[in-house]
Amino acid sequence: MHELPEETHREIQRLSAAGDQRAEASQFAEALSLYWAAWDLLPEPKTQWEAATWILAAVGDANFLSGDYEAGRDNLSKAMHCPDAVGNPFLHLRLGQCQFELGALDRAADELMRAYMGDGGKVFEGQDPKYLHFLQTKAKDVNPPKKIWQLWK
Repeated sequence: MHELPEETHREIQRLSAAGDQRAEASQFAEALSLYWAAWDLLPEPKTQWEAATWILAAVGDANFLSGDYEAGRDNLSKAMHCPDAVGNPFLHLRLGQCQFELGALDRAADELMRAYMGDGGKVFEGQDPKYLHFLQTKAKDVNPPKKIWQLWK
């Protein structure tokens, strides 16, 4: 795989970090603007670059956290065509959560199971327990870490 020119890589990192700061402050529109500016710096075909994976992950995360589940689904689905995306527990978690919120429950179960299988359920820590509870209704062998069980009490 080719590497991005150093200057381009640095600018993508700068824009992404600034986007992360905005997202942490729940300033999702501003975060998305910065993430898309980073995306625009990627040479074509954009999905061939490792940076594309984490840019689209950040975009999809911001979409999800802001309640734009349709955009989250679309952007995270696109991320799955980028390097090292398939099998990434966080990407599968967010995509599954978006699918769940959109009522695509079969797709949600598939993605949430991929997230669960990717790291034994740790990715669900700190998430609304409804997603893991839903997954348990679909797969009987799901045993979340003890911390997650405590959330259900």
